[in-house]
Amino acid sequence: MLGRSSLILLAAFAIVLPHGGAGAGTRIPFKASTRTPVIEAVPTLAPFQHIRFCLRYPDDCRSNSPASERVNLTSESFELLKRVNHRVNVSIVSKSKAYGSSLEDRWTIAPDRGDCNDYAVTKRHELLQNGLPSSALRLSVTKTAAGIGHLVLVVATTKGDLVMDNLTDAIQPWQSTDYEWLKIQSARDPHYWIEIRSPAAAPAGSLFSLASKKLSLLNGRGGRAEREAITE
Repeated sequence: MLGRSSLILLAAFAIVLPHGGAGAGTRIPFKASTRTPVIEAVPTLAPFQHIRFCLRYPDDCRSNSPASERVNLTSESFELLKRVNHRVNVSIVSKSKAYGSSLEDRWTIAPDRGDCNDYAVTKRHELLQNGLPSSALRLSVTKTAAGIGHLVLVVATTKGDLVMDNLTDAIQPWQSTDYEWLKIQSARDPHYWIEIRSPAAAPAGSLFSLASKKLSLLNGRGGRAEREAITE
């Protein structure tokens, strides 16, 4: 039988322990001020390699939700984004592609080796498989501070548009990056793309500023720059 002192300690512990226990979930580290959505401009051409991708993977280019549907960002759904982002980042070995006239290189889901395009389409594929709406999972072409083309996945959520990037496991609001935002998949139809206006650049030393520098270094060592990988 528990003594009086033991009961007091248990009561105190119950007061201090957060609701749901120690494993209650991941805290969502975003403020209301970060909820500005991606700013769309005018329709534009889809990347040529994405057209080829849709011919090869038609199921990943179908719309399964209204254009306005967003991911309800809870601790559970944020944990799913983090888990998929990390798993794909570590499962694909980074490799530059040529995307030359032979058309041998193309965007591929879950390859052993691949570039930023393969990471992005693989993450989108996995999240679709987990039941997330297609309208909220949008591939986006960006340019890093070093001028290198780079593909990422933007997830439209109830707490803002978040970036899943192969250069970092951190998931952050789109306007926290230092990328120049060029175009993004339409939320209405994944086959179509729209030009977008970039937000103010992220401050030097931010996670995405450092990721941009990492990409520049990787391309300096790895041959052909990824601006040639995202073929228009």
